[in-house]
Amino acid sequence: MIAVGVVLPTFRQTPDEALDVAHRAFAAGVDGVFCYDHLWPIGQPDRPALAPFPLLATLAATVKDSPTAAGGPFFGTLVARVGLVPNAVLLGQFTALAHLAPGRVIAGLGTGDRLSEAENRAYGIPYAPAAERRADMVDVARALRDRGLTVWVAGGAAARTEEARAAAVALNVWNAEPDLVAGRSQGPRAVEVTWGGSPPKDEAVLMATVTDLAAAGASWVVFASPVDPDLLVAAARAAGTPTDGVWASSGDPETGS
Repeated sequence: MIAVGVVLPTFRQTPDEALDVAHRAFAAGVDGVFCYDHLWPIGQPDRPALAPFPLLATLAATVKDSPTAAGGPFFGTLVARVGLVPNAVLLGQFTALAHLAPGRVIAGLGTGDRLSEAENRAYGIPYAPAAERRADMVDVARALRDRGLTVWVAGGAAARTEEARAAAVALNVWNAEPDLVAGRSQGPRAVEVTWGGSPPKDEAVLMATVTDLAAAGASWVVFASPVDPDLLVAAARAAGTPTDGVWASSGDPETGS
């Protein structure tokens, strides 16, 4: 059965809503929950943004008896952005989270783009050229993979595959159409394609979307909150079993990075 996840509402003053959404999602049988990694919502510096690792750690330490169809519950970032903190710090954050939820952490990584650059600049954080950021993402992805974590790297709107192939990890594509998923999920241990986005408002469209992505080779579909977790689980069950060895999830709406 295709795995499903929810990106938690973290652009809030307190974690209350995010925690509530996560608990309701796991109670419904959702396989994983994910968090963005921003200093503020894109283009809205006057709004708050909760840091992902404290929130995920809180859930990992308290949600232990909610087994899911995919073997979860899983806790992940979509996506942790290289360059906001030193690479060693980012590795340490994921490693600490993995101690709380062994085998159930998904390290979604991204590089950011021109829309997220302002966050770095505002806090005096260097913003390296794109090639350097991509190289850092590959380095971090390899290190996390070597530590036994599941890793997804963002490919952006153009569905870049080079970094995912270089690190031998999954490719995370934001809001990809099923034909793009099918085109990126060929071959043994190929680049594992990920997918996600805002949930369709129409229930029939959501069900069809999950079914089409599963048929294209996706095995994870992650939607941003708000989404009905019961409907999401029902859609996954109706979709059946996807192609082996291919993953699908959401990325970050700033362009899938």
